[in-house]
Amino acid sequence: MRLRTSAMARSFRWVAAVVATTTAATLIVQPAWAASTYSAPLRTAVSRLVVASEVHTGYNRALFPHWIDADHNRCNTRNEVLIAEATTKPKVSSTCALSGGRWYSYYDNRYWTRTSDLDIDHVVPLAEAWESGARQWTTSRRQAYANDLGDSRTLAAVTDNVNQSKGDRDPAAWMPPYAGARCRYLGDWVAVKIRWRLTVDRAEKAALTSWANKCANTTIRVTYAF
Repeated sequence: MRLRTSAMARSFRWVAAVVATTTAATLIVQPAWAASTYSAPLRTAVSRLVVASEVHTGYNRALFPHWIDADHNRCNTRNEVLIAEATTKPKVSSTCALSGGRWYSYYDNRYWTRTSDLDIDHVVPLAEAWESGARQWTTSRRQAYANDLGDSRTLAAVTDNVNQSKGDRDPAAWMPPYAGARCRYLGDWVAVKIRWRLTVDRAEKAALTSWANKCANTTIRVTYAF
């Protein structure tokens, strides 16, 4: 009986060791983005952004189809953002024409009542997304990025000429003209980069780090896009 008990004990120890080893190996090979959500203080989030050289060739805006009407309610992504961000809600016609609303452009601290005065900005521009990872995506994933309503930080209704002055530049070359907007913009930029698992170049990482050290170390919470 003692021999049988001893054998059983060794068998149990062997199984436990295999399970532990397998579990450890599984944990080791799991990618860092396996979880569906991310949370970290701003400065930590910036420090963890992956640095990679940007590839500028091959970009075409048409590779990011927009604006689409994903839920077939006659309101495309542009109008969905305008409806969501209005400080005074507009009237919405049967064809999704908007009237009577009011909007705040946080980039320049301005209010507008005409939709024609507003652009819907991709906080991380389409060209920047292409250069930092989206060139490897499928067209459907690029479409999802260009029309992302799943996180309010991806798209922003802002003054049209301010958006045009920004162009495709990252925070190393452009920040909102309104000083009070810059820390918010920084957090939004970092959140979008994390949400879509985009990389940063060295100059961008240095600028983000510098700005993060000037801003409150608030927590960045993100749900990854799949």
